[in-house]
Amino acid sequence: MSAVRRVTLIRGDGIGPEITEAVVRIFEAARVPIEWEEAYAGLACYQEHGTPLPQATIDSILRNGVALKGPTTTPVGEGFKSVNVTIRKALDLFANVRPAKSLPGIVTRYGNVDLIVVRENIEDTYGGIEHVQTPDVVQTLRIITRQGSALVHRYAFEMARRLGRRRVTCVHKANIHKYADGLFLESFREVARDYPDIVADDIIVDNACMQLVVRPETFDVLVLPNLFGDIVSDLCAGLVGGLGVAPGGNIGRYHAVFEAVHGSAPDIAGKGVANPTALLLSALQMLDHMGLSSYARCIEQALHATLKAGVLTRDLGGSATTRAFTDAIIARLDTSHCADSSDGSSRASVILVEPPPPQPSQQWQCIGADVFVEWNDTTTVPAMPEQVGPLTLTMISNRGTKIYPPPIPPITMVNWYRCRYIASGPIENSAVVALLEELIRRSIRWMHVELLAECNGTPMFSKAQGE
Repeated sequence: MSAVRRVTLIRGDGIGPEITEAVVRIFEAARVPIEWEEAYAGLACYQEHGTPLPQATIDSILRNGVALKGPTTTPVGEGFKSVNVTIRKALDLFANVRPAKSLPGIVTRYGNVDLIVVRENIEDTYGGIEHVQTPDVVQTLRIITRQGSALVHRYAFEMARRLGRRRVTCVHKANIHKYADGLFLESFREVARDYPDIVADDIIVDNACMQLVVRPETFDVLVLPNLFGDIVSDLCAGLVGGLGVAPGGNIGRYHAVFEAVHGSAPDIAGKGVANPTALLLSALQMLDHMGLSSYARCIEQALHATLKAGVLTRDLGGSATTRAFTDAIIARLDTSHCADSSDGSSRASVILVEPPPPQPSQQWQCIGADVFVEWNDTTTVPAMPEQVGPLTLTMISNRGTKIYPPPIPPITMVNWYRCRYIASGPIENSAVVALLEELIRRSIRWMHVELLAECNGTPMFSKAQGE
């Protein structure tokens, strides 16, 4: 037999305990060489222990290297941060890998879907960097980095090569987000040069969504920034039957957490009708990651046979309870093929990739600043000083649209303005400090400032609409 490996098990909230128990039973029946180490996270953990994610849970994953996690509840609009996001950041699980593959016995509009979504998992708007700027305006920073982009791109290509996939497509919005998605796309193209055996192309995210619902069979591996990846991966789950059959893995350089991507469904918790397929498929993804692929294929065959036989849970149009569905899979296990011990000593799908080194900014020169101010008369342009030292007011925008110099377009304005000051040459930070001091003297409330730089004459900032 293969050496027994210890895996952290987080049962989660709502239906989590029911579907994780189903996976545990199936693994036991298949004699998978795994020992579970229980750990806790989520709303129930918060209510009992005062924290949704105890350090002991993180320590368990650090110690074991691999975890299987049931769904956890995240309060909407209040309360603690998402446990899923916190775990990903704490362990630097930079790639969220979401296969979408048609399953036998599940009727959908499509029968030939077989693609993998690789989603950057750490940055983008999921950095959670938000500010209330005025009573009417909030700001969320969308952070895209060269290092984070390169990590997920290289993982996508390495994974594609290992699995025999032929095409990796970068999904982006670089036509609008020219700097953020532009960097993501630039990084993709740089990494792609190291993989001449794989077709590398790109597509704008809205077009990708349309093409996915028209001809999903044309896609192979998709790699996306975090927010787009979150949305598109759920779209792809819908192509194959919904979140109830959608697996997911969060992969880092040294640790991995596999989870059902659906919610905790508290409305059906305890009723015995939850579908464990998504978590089971995630667990099989985990076995492949651990080098226990023979066990994964054995269980997968039993699952497929169960679905073909029409044993389906309520969400898939059947009437089987969670236990009956689990029993049906166990009854179809051919354990003679589960006991292959030849692949249990290595983590076959661990792909160690390193981020590129930081790029220096010595050639950058500060030439101005964007100052964001509150001005409550939304029928007029803020009374900003036209000149402060070397800085000249060149533009004011509202919600990204230029309103100064005039004319003011017929737009709805809010009490939050970006005021752009530019100098004729390089400036020191003291010039910006003097500008802010002048605004304070005039009782103009500013809440945010961004320095504006040039690199060899190229602006390192975007223009306003109409500028």
